[in-house]
Amino acid sequence: MELTPFALVVIALILAGWTIASIWVIVRANAKVRRHRAMQTSLVRMQRMFDMAPAIPLSVRVDGRIEGPSRLANWLGLNALPAYLSELYTGEVGGLSREQVEQLSNEVRATQRSARPFELVLTPPGAKRSLAFFGMLADPQISPGGAVIVWVFDFTRSETELSQLRSETARVRTDFAALVGLIDAAPMPMWFRDADMRLRLVNNAFVAAVGAEDLESVIEEQIELLEPEGRNTPRDIARDVMLRQEPKERIDAVTIDGARRSLRVTELPLGREGVAGYANDVEEEQRISRAFKAFRKAQRAMLDQLSVGVAQFDTDERMIFANLPFRRQFGLRDGVIEDRVTFEQFLAEARDHGATPEVRDFPEWRRERRAWFDATETQEENWPLSGGTHLRVVAQTMPDSGMVLIAEDQTEHLELSATRDTMLRTRTAMLDSLFEALAIFAPDGSVQIWNRSFAGTWGLSTDLLDTHPSAEELVGAIGRNVADPADADRIGAAVRAATLDRREKGGQVLLTDGRTLRFAGVPLPDGNGLLIVLDITASQKAEQALRERAIALEEADAVKARFLANMSYEFRTPLTTIGGFAELLASGAAGELDERAREYVEAILTSTERLTEEVENVLDLSQSEAGLLPIEKEPIDLLDFLSKLVRDREQAILSAGLSLDLKGRKGRVAEADPRQFARAIGNLLDNAIEHTPVDGRIKIDMPKPRPDSGWSATIVISDNGPGMGTKDLARALGKIEPHAGAIRAEDASERAGAGTGLGIRLSRELIEGHGGVLELSSHRGSGTVATIHLP
Repeated sequence: MELTPFALVVIALILAGWTIASIWVIVRANAKVRRHRAMQTSLVRMQRMFDMAPAIPLSVRVDGRIEGPSRLANWLGLNALPAYLSELYTGEVGGLSREQVEQLSNEVRATQRSARPFELVLTPPGAKRSLAFFGMLADPQISPGGAVIVWVFDFTRSETELSQLRSETARVRTDFAALVGLIDAAPMPMWFRDADMRLRLVNNAFVAAVGAEDLESVIEEQIELLEPEGRNTPRDIARDVMLRQEPKERIDAVTIDGARRSLRVTELPLGREGVAGYANDVEEEQRISRAFKAFRKAQRAMLDQLSVGVAQFDTDERMIFANLPFRRQFGLRDGVIEDRVTFEQFLAEARDHGATPEVRDFPEWRRERRAWFDATETQEENWPLSGGTHLRVVAQTMPDSGMVLIAEDQTEHLELSATRDTMLRTRTAMLDSLFEALAIFAPDGSVQIWNRSFAGTWGLSTDLLDTHPSAEELVGAIGRNVADPADADRIGAAVRAATLDRREKGGQVLLTDGRTLRFAGVPLPDGNGLLIVLDITASQKAEQALRERAIALEEADAVKARFLANMSYEFRTPLTTIGGFAELLASGAAGELDERAREYVEAILTSTERLTEEVENVLDLSQSEAGLLPIEKEPIDLLDFLSKLVRDREQAILSAGLSLDLKGRKGRVAEADPRQFARAIGNLLDNAIEHTPVDGRIKIDMPKPRPDSGWSATIVISDNGPGMGTKDLARALGKIEPHAGAIRAEDASERAGAGTGLGIRLSRELIEGHGGVLELSSHRGSGTVATIHLP
């Protein structure tokens, strides 16, 4: 069937409408899908937010059925959330206790009946977590039928902080009550001003100080304790303290009970809340301070009048006072107190003025004196100054950690003390060193001073003298040792004459032991009396012995003089005769001699010459010991003199195989008898040459005498021979021994036939006759040294 155009148009329109309707349905369906997906995403997001929220919802229906997330079960310590509220009590670990479940059920039922929300804090048994339950009636759209929504919070931290806040609040309340009680009980006025500087709180002392009836009247009438300062009222001063936020302290004069009192007022800012203040009564302190200042002023004025120097240093070791003597002693400049110099600076200035001891390390010495501030005991030193001044310095620490330095010039005192001590020691030493026994009696007759020999002379005990007995007691003790008791009264009379009559009186007594004492009483210028006792027993015996000895010596001197006068003739005449006849025989006057006879004659001549020499030595030695040897001194040059002696013995030195060194300086002159001094030196050289071994060495030296020796010339003769022992040296100097040289002495067996041994002794006598000294020093095996000193 063929369709008409109209039918085609209709069909086309129907198809177009169908297509449009399909498209609209599809678009609307896509929109619903998108909305559904967005809703699902939102639901997931909300679920996540609920899971992460600090609160967990719990739905409780009317029949007790509960719904909630599993996280709440974890908070309650359960594996899963039960179906009913009553099942939160399990009787085991986890959940709530029976009492907590009943308390929560009661609150839920009350909310279901009255729609009143509730708050409840529970701590599950055995858990440290605290849970807060906030319940309210649920919206019908959420849960119809009167269900209750309970929001559960983890209240552990908040509960702990709340407990701490409660305890702190209780403590603050207690402290505040105690503080208020303390403020009310305080003896000093205290107050508090608010931000408007009005009095808000005062204590009982404040009320009593202003003379008000009670605290309320003070607050109501704003009664002020303090007086205005110029144009500034107490409120203005307090406002300035709060603005500056700095404490302020001042001294105010206030009238309390009709009397003016000094108060130390302290005001403290309390942030922006107000200002607190308190006042201490310092009237007594001010009075004591004024009295102390007056006392210190008077004390320092008095110290200026003393002769002792006084200085005071404070806790910072700075000088705060020095009196006039102290400034003069240490040469302190003007203004030293105003500059408040330190202790170390003071010592430095004193050193510049020469008022400190001379020390090697002054900084170290100053640091040691700086330690006086830390000392617990008084320090005392003596400072000898370079100018002869002697200071006694005393450092005394003070209770406030300061120090007082006292300097006393003891120069004159020490001089007087030294003079007095010297006089006392001199008097004691003089009295003890006297041969006389003496005692000093006071005017009342008691013994005051005695020397060491007084008790022994009278046969008394020192214990008796230590009691300072009277003259009668002393005479009674002496009377027991006197041969004639009547002589004891004479001693007492001498003491009375010296002490009372002021005249001298003496006498002599004989003791029972045979001693004879001579005594005398002498008055002294100070009113005392002196009893002098001298033991003359020995002097009497010595006098008699001396008379007898003088007679004997006179006879001996006469015999010696006659012997020496005759000896020269008796000895020399035979020797001269023998020598003369021997020379005649040797000359052939009696005929020609054969060889043997000539040897005998030469031996006689040699022996005669040697014997003549020994006789001369004996005679000279005898005359020297007797003081009869004539010595005629004249100036001689020692170097020329010794050179001549050495040349005269040159052949003997060479024959003995010796060497001789002569050292000296020309021009050294000494006063000596050329003949006698040549014999003295010659004897020493001859004996040294004779007894020094072959290849030995003899030295003659003339060293320069020391200035303090007192000698004008010195001659030293030394050798390297075997030397002498101690006994041989003593015999050579003091006894006539077999021949001994000046430098060497042999044993007696070795010296047999070597001569009479007068060389050393004669040399010593001749040198001493010139006023000199011969010194010998020798040891066996190390040679001998002879030293001659001439005046």
